[in-house]
Amino acid sequence: MRTVMHVAQAPGGVERYLYTLLKYIDKSEYNNILVLSQNYDIQKFKNLATKIEIVEMYREIGFLKEIKAVFNIRKLIKKYHLDVVYIHSSKAGVVARIANLGFKNKCIYNAHGWAFNMKISKSKKKIYTLIEKMLSPLCTNIICISDYEKESAIKEGICRIDKLKVIYNGIDFEEHRTQSGLTRTNLGIPEEAFVVGSVGRLDRQKAPDIFVKAAKKIKEKIPNTFFVMVGNGNEQEEIVKQINEYGLSESFLITGWVNNPLDYIRCFDVAMLLSRWEGFGLVLPEYMLEGKPIIATKVDAIPNIITDGINGLLVDMDDYSAAANAVEKIYTSNIGRTLIENGKKGVYERFNAQRLAKETEALIEQMYRAKKEL
Repeated sequence: MRTVMHVAQAPGGVERYLYTLLKYIDKSEYNNILVLSQNYDIQKFKNLATKIEIVEMYREIGFLKEIKAVFNIRKLIKKYHLDVVYIHSSKAGVVARIANLGFKNKCIYNAHGWAFNMKISKSKKKIYTLIEKMLSPLCTNIICISDYEKESAIKEGICRIDKLKVIYNGIDFEEHRTQSGLTRTNLGIPEEAFVVGSVGRLDRQKAPDIFVKAAKKIKEKIPNTFFVMVGNGNEQEEIVKQINEYGLSESFLITGWVNNPLDYIRCFDVAMLLSRWEGFGLVLPEYMLEGKPIIATKVDAIPNIITDGINGLLVDMDDYSAAANAVEKIYTSNIGRTLIENGKKGVYERFNAQRLAKETEALIEQMYRAKKEL
């Protein structure tokens, strides 16, 4: 048995990644120890992990808090006699790599989207890049969740190229076969409505403000349109205000945080992801699997997943007029059917959760053999 410790601070997409990976990893070969921040719902993982430990880790930087987290993670690494530590997301990547100093286990790091690729000031970008460069020697391999993420690491000189390994995210096809029976009627959506939806946090990255601006233009062209935003976030109050100012409150549903986004996706006629930056965009293959025509921004890793005019339509970042025009194109032509058919063709092979688990197992095995040869 190999003993692997997964360390994660950020919930959301990382939480879904962990759940999917641990569901399909071979439990007869791996003891999976989970070290999670206080923000996680540990009930989800009780049947997937050998042991779950909670360590306080915060998104906000605080020197004393970071020292405490390093100390507590270090105690757990010593306690479990590990073969591999697999660290998820940037914040955990800092504290856990430092905590792992001096131990003989191997270390995998997955940023789940480089922090230096965010739309931030030049000074912050330099700081985040420097941190990644300084800490890269403290891990054996770095997993990149898309080709774009690997190219970014090479461009910024984060580490040696041979340390980088691309393993695309995977989605759980079993989840997509399970339906709760949620309907438009349950949600208060008119049955005759043309539904344009988006799944993602209501924060700057996911550009909910651009979605609402596009909605205003779409509504002018297609009066029976109804809009659904699945998620919550720190910009929700501003987004609600914007919707009200545009007179769209009767045509909008913001669900808040949900555990079953797939049930809402099934109610869409068109699915959007208008992110300003994106390390992968896990919801895109989920849109494909559910048979939804996709409109997304041509930023970062999204073109690794969506080919314009083939399995989706791509628009420039913040171009809400182009997004509205793309919706009108799908509404008035047969292109949506083509996008759906092409999307479904490749999704099973490219984004299979079992493929994700097998590729991760292969990397762990490679590290395990290397450790035994020392």
